[in-house]
Amino acid sequence: MNNDPIMLSALQHFVFCRRQWALIHLEQQWSENARTMDGMLMHQRAHDDKHVEKRGEVLVIRGLRVHSRTLNVTGICDVVEFHQNSEGIVLPGYEGQWLPYPVEYKRGSPKPHNADELQLCAQAMCLEEMLMVSIPEGSLYYGETRRRTRVSFDHEMRQCVSDMLAEMHQYTKRGYTPRPRPTKGCNACSLKEICLPKLRRTSSVSSYIRQHVGEESSCENC
Repeated sequence: MNNDPIMLSALQHFVFCRRQWALIHLEQQWSENARTMDGMLMHQRAHDDKHVEKRGEVLVIRGLRVHSRTLNVTGICDVVEFHQNSEGIVLPGYEGQWLPYPVEYKRGSPKPHNADELQLCAQAMCLEEMLMVSIPEGSLYYGETRRRTRVSFDHEMRQCVSDMLAEMHQYTKRGYTPRPRPTKGCNACSLKEICLPKLRRTSSVSSYIRQHVGEESSCENC
């Protein structure tokens, strides 16, 4: 039974498409395209964990590794800003109290689904468990708009993260890859040729057998 921690980055894949997630994280399938390469380069810059800087009342840490035993998840935050705040925590080597503020970098623009928000919320939940502090919000930075989008981590979003991760653990233990469910997003997916979503529109095996058995029966009566 597989009980290994799930990667934080996998949550975004799962919310966007369960089959894409399974192909990548269960079957170890992958294919690059311009979008994935662009996104990878952006995250490499954000994950420069040798770069730590202090900007007035904000301490910026890149590539911070986080985990949660409760959610059984692990990963790396692009950027975690620590803002001076009386409700924060004490950091060795720095005076005052500091409240974590996660920032996730994305290559495109805000999306119609909430995959990015849930991934960011999962990062905050990991930081909360590790540092024993409450984190009310964070931000998503989109490379296309070059702007931040603030995200509030309410109860509904937190519950959705927990539910999604529980479902991912169940699929992982079963080694289950969901069937294709074609959407408009399939055309831009780097795994399109591996996933073959158009096959979902063909007849099932049982229908195929029934059809051909019926044809043979008809021929016998000719």
